[in-house]
Amino acid sequence: MRRFLVAICFTAAFAVLGVCASAEEEIRSAEKAWAAAVKGRDLAALDKIFTPGLIYGHATGAIEDKQKYMDRLKTGAQKYEGIVQEQIKIVLYGDSAVTHSIMRMSGVNTAGPFNDHVMMMHVWVKQGGSWHLAAHQTTKVP
Repeated sequence: MRRFLVAICFTAAFAVLGVCASAEEEIRSAEKAWAAAVKGRDLAALDKIFTPGLIYGHATGAIEDKQKYMDRLKTGAQKYEGIVQEQIKIVLYGDSAVTHSIMRMSGVNTAGPFNDHVMMMHVWVKQGGSWHLAAHQTTKVP
């Protein structure tokens, strides 16, 4: 009986680890989809990726909602030429996840060209079976 209970515990532990690994891979894929959509100014993809209540904080201190940020991409006021993720840490909390990344982001905005080395924090929430970006914040790395 004891061996049976131990076997059940190990099976449950491996199942949980598998779910965590799967969710972590889903978040990695969501991060890549976000970067590709932002760089490509794919507004249809971003509309699906972003939550309606998105909070988008830039390293400049500007804070935008979903519509304002998407409008800036649409008009060309914000263009990304390069988005390179150097490292990422993912922490899962059920149907939420926080990512912390070190990024190199380059492009052009209303202030002119930029080539920033930043820390980026994302908050992801799982809704309707898919991961959606609820918050974005970047801070320049000195």
